[in-house]
Amino acid sequence: MSTKKSRVWLITGASTGLGRKLAEAVLANGDRVVATARKKETVADLEQQYPDHARAVRLDVTDLAQVKASVQAAIDAFGRIDVLVNNAGYGLLGAVEEVSDAQIRQQFETNLFGLLNVTRALLPLLREQKSGHILNITSVGGQVSFPTFGMYHGTKYAIEGISESLAKEVAPFGIKVTIVEPGAFKTDFATRSLARAEQIAAYEPLYEALLKAFEGGVYGDPARAAQAMIKVVEVEEPPLRLALGADALHLIRQKFDAELEEYKRWESVTVATAFENPADGARDLRAIFE
Repeated sequence: MSTKKSRVWLITGASTGLGRKLAEAVLANGDRVVATARKKETVADLEQQYPDHARAVRLDVTDLAQVKASVQAAIDAFGRIDVLVNNAGYGLLGAVEEVSDAQIRQQFETNLFGLLNVTRALLPLLREQKSGHILNITSVGGQVSFPTFGMYHGTKYAIEGISESLAKEVAPFGIKVTIVEPGAFKTDFATRSLARAEQIAAYEPLYEALLKAFEGGVYGDPARAAQAMIKVVEVEEPPLRLALGADALHLIRQKFDAELEEYKRWESVTVATAFENPADGARDLRAIFE
């Protein structure tokens, strides 16, 4: 007889892509899932297929009332939540000059503030349980920036920084945080789900270069990504960050190497900004992180 503990997962954006594959994999693994989506009917089949282990819940992460209702639905159904997967979000294609005010605000409302809405609603429960694991899905685009995706990158970089602080804040309560950074996976991110700004002709060469770079690309398997996330949840000491896909790892390494080299080139200018007499200056930040 298996002694494996059955976990309860709450997954946002579970109708398609990585969220859908993860929900399916978690259920196949014997765990329970509250699968959320803006349109409940897109996840209703999961509850029909697994009536004892799945609940389909309507959730627009920008709607605080729906956020609270989805958390309560999970508690009513299964009594607890062990894993929160903040997956809901979408891409916005457009140079910084091109995107409209409304598009910028909606991008941040969904990708960033929506994630915070769900996380903040759930934290009191996880603290009371003294356990839990939060998976914040960012992107390779939370570490590496491409032209014409500035607003999307802005949301993902923000999640990365917030998640780092959150991980330190909740560790004393037995809560773990993992930032998941997928590369290019075979989902509808770049098709149906991608919002677009009205283009300005001057930026056309950027789009041509971007499209050329993506032509013939090798996409990752969302089902394998789901298994990787399950593995992270099951280990005793999960990573703070998990890149998914060889492309993501390559791009992140390439960026970090270039950044470190640039810091080294400018090191003499950097350190020359200190007070000549150390007593005149405040204590530096290094002590905080030692």
